[in-house]
Amino acid sequence: MNTRDDKAHLPDKLYFKIGEVAAIVGVKPYVLRYWESEFNIVKPAKTRSKHRLYRRRDVETLLEIKRLLHEQRFTIEGARKHLKTAPREERRQLEMPLGDRDYRAVLARLKKDLESLHRMLS
Repeated sequence: MNTRDDKAHLPDKLYFKIGEVAAIVGVKPYVLRYWESEFNIVKPAKTRSKHRLYRRRDVETLLEIKRLLHEQRFTIEGARKHLKTAPREERRQLEMPLGDRDYRAVLARLKKDLESLHRMLS
C-alpha cells in the first residue's frame, strides 16, 4: 500500500478522533497511543475530556510510520531516525496538509471544520 495513495483517500477534514484514525491507518487505538509515545512528531490535541484529536498531518505521519514499520520492516528506532532525517521536502509536505487550494476554499473549509470541532466539543 502506497502512503501517497493513502493520503489521497483521507477524508477532507482537519481533525480526526482516535477511532477514525485507527480505521484509516489500519491499527488498533492502543497502537496509535504507543506510537504517540515513541514518535514525538505525533502530537494530537486533547479536548477538555482528554479525547485525542489528530490533525490531518498527524494521520499522514502515522500512515508513514506504519509503512516504515510494517512494509519497510524498520525498527522503532530506525523509523524514528528515518523520520528525523527525511528530506526537507517530505517533511514540508507532512506539515502542509492543505495543499494548493485557493484561499477562499481554505477559509470555507476551515469554517466548516471549526463548526464541526465546536459540535465535537459541545
